[in-house]
Amino acid sequence: MVMPNDVKWADVPSLPKGAKIAVIEGVLSEAVPFTVRIKFPADYKLPAHWHPAVERVTVLAGTFNIGMGDLLDTQKTTALESGSLIIMQPKTNHFAWTKEETIVQLNGTGPWGITYVNPADDPRKQ
Repeated sequence: MVMPNDVKWADVPSLPKGAKIAVIEGVLSEAVPFTVRIKFPADYKLPAHWHPAVERVTVLAGTFNIGMGDLLDTQKTTALESGSLIIMQPKTNHFAWTKEETIVQLNGTGPWGITYVNPADDPRKQ
């Protein structure tokens, strides 16, 4: 059982500054099921990227604006409100942004990873 006050947030080196992650279960670098929560601040932008495995994204709080493609375009997104779910297939280029603080929960089977369409967008390389 995980209660909201039990969640421990940490920085996410693979995401642009400001995002926080909480690993609820699993080890992201291993081939095991995982559950993580990611908290995005208001006015956050996540450049186009993809993941190596299926990723189930549930919006827990706020609005997660997501779009498909190779370049972040805030005019080409769908607003996913709290309670919404999107299932992303492997290697599907997508991007996201927020207007308000937003929390999403990711469920999948590792290893989890993120590859940016434009390598210059990868904060691990800056």
